[in-house]
Amino acid sequence: MCKTKYNKSLAFVFPGQGSQAIGMLADLARTFPIVQKTFADASDVLGYDLWNLVLEGPETTLNQTDKTQPAMLAAGVAVWNVWVEKGGATPALMAGHSLGEYTALVCAGAINYKTAVNLVSERGRFMQEAVPQGEGAMAAILGLSDDVIIAICAETAQDDIVSAVNFNSPGQVVIAGSAAAVERAIAQAKEGGAKRAILLPVSVPSHCLLMKPAAERMQTLLESTDIKAPRIPVINNADVAICDDPDQIRQALVRQLYNPVRWVEVIQAMKARSIVTLLECGPGKVLAALTRRIDREIGAVPVFDPPTLEKGLEEIERKG
Repeated sequence: MCKTKYNKSLAFVFPGQGSQAIGMLADLARTFPIVQKTFADASDVLGYDLWNLVLEGPETTLNQTDKTQPAMLAAGVAVWNVWVEKGGATPALMAGHSLGEYTALVCAGAINYKTAVNLVSERGRFMQEAVPQGEGAMAAILGLSDDVIIAICAETAQDDIVSAVNFNSPGQVVIAGSAAAVERAIAQAKEGGAKRAILLPVSVPSHCLLMKPAAERMQTLLESTDIKAPRIPVINNADVAICDDPDQIRQALVRQLYNPVRWVEVIQAMKARSIVTLLECGPGKVLAALTRRIDREIGAVPVFDPPTLEKGLEEIERKG
């Protein structure tokens, strides 16, 4: 393994739920045994074969939030482990989208990996139990400004809950809340000129006030969790801030459950700290695509298989 070096203009980001897929990282695992080892370590904690679930499905089981969350955590950590094994440069910053924040904290050395596997499995269970199936919903609204979408949510909530919860890129916002209120907001967004307003196939309404009960349970769990100051700074979702204090990290993870993911601001904060290259560490290309919409001056490269790994390594080598 070649010697790693620090790159002050490089950031790593880690995807959350929605990027999972049957067979993810299979190509990478054929070349790098550490991928399957990372999943095996998670399986030891969970009591079931996570790698087999990822390879074989069924998809409906993988898409259950208490299964998706440890699978995505393991996937992000596995790609990071491969990057380190290859001697890839150490980034100046990290961040994760929603669940991906836990992955970032593991890779930054703040939370033990096996501890995090248990945390996110329980996080998924708490979220699912907070809102009965079918009572909550999420929708993507495309082509309207943030302010207009926030106003639509306020007008259509009535006695229910609906709010903007993921500010993903300019013109792309996700809303969440009670199913009836989300439907009303979709209708009003369409009337207001949205290019698209569509329900998302998710089992829980993440990042809205309906997740407060899950956050309270998560707080209890996090209070007994050992968290260290990250070796690599992590920008959190809730405050778009870098925290070194373990208690502040815990509080941010609790607030994250029922507050919006401020992803546009996270990427802007990276740009303000001189980041010019961003690697998406995990399956899919969602965050790389969002980054290009937010700021085309930042080079965004997804890393999830041997060809994209080589591309990522070459990009960093080329830019120094």
